[in-house]
Amino acid sequence: NCTRVTEFRLTGFSEDPGIQVTLFLVLLITYLVTILGNLGMIVLIRASPQLHSPMYYFLGNLAFVDLCSSTVIAPKMLVDFISEKKGIAYAGCVAQVFTFDLFGMTECFLLAMMAYDRYVAVCHPLVYHLVMPPKCCSQLVTGSYLVGLTNGMGQTFCMASLSFCGSSIINLFFCDISPLISLSTSDTTLSRIILRTSASLFGVSSSLVVLVSYVAIISAILSISSTKGKHKAFSTCASHLTAVSIFYGTSLFMYLKPSSDSSREDKWAAVLYTVVTPMLNPLIYSLRNKEVKEALRRLTK
Repeated sequence: NCTRVTEFRLTGFSEDPGIQVTLFLVLLITYLVTILGNLGMIVLIRASPQLHSPMYYFLGNLAFVDLCSSTVIAPKMLVDFISEKKGIAYAGCVAQVFTFDLFGMTECFLLAMMAYDRYVAVCHPLVYHLVMPPKCCSQLVTGSYLVGLTNGMGQTFCMASLSFCGSSIINLFFCDISPLISLSTSDTTLSRIILRTSASLFGVSSSLVVLVSYVAIISAILSISSTKGKHKAFSTCASHLTAVSIFYGTSLFMYLKPSSDSSREDKWAAVLYTVVTPMLNPLIYSLRNKEVKEALRRLTK
């Protein structure tokens, strides 16, 4: 006999009321900064003609994806901090898995497309506008969303094929496909194959684009004779390199870290990946980018 689970219980971080209030306030401020930062970046790029270039077109879409991905996770997590019943319905869990994997993989490929854009700008500046016309940029961004959609549908199919008849406790603060597979009482072979194939096909391919692009960029920068020229070339991709390091560093730690009995470190890695990184991206691009600061100064005037 199998009594299907209709609701999952999220364990959160702590049962201590004082710790919960503190975490609620900290993460509420983080989420508000995320909303303001990413919305501000989108508005600034659309309102400033000097930012109508391929690099900022990608950046605007990255801000939109960060805004959506954090909104999938943060509001529910904040509600759970002040609620006694930390539960999520099966349908809500499916929706969270779909949207989180959609926007997560989309961000992977947007960062890869931005790395390719920086490669063309640094290594082939004379033909930059021929290689990266508006139509090509639109196609690259559309392709990133389609890959994200494919990944989201694949992970949703994974969850739909699973049966949950035993424990309904997810030792995390949101629905992720990996703990759900571990929680299932049915045969998880197909789900694990889909998960690993998706991670290998999409994750590795986007990582290779970033890696190869930056190997070529660094090689081109080192070949420049003047120190001023090296600094100028590196400054064009410093913000993106910082964002890539944070995103891939936290995501690789989250998904490739060996499993252990205590998942406290996994939870904090997931917080960095799902809540903190979307907040940092607009700050990195606004604080380290002279064109963005100049556009903001003109717009405020």
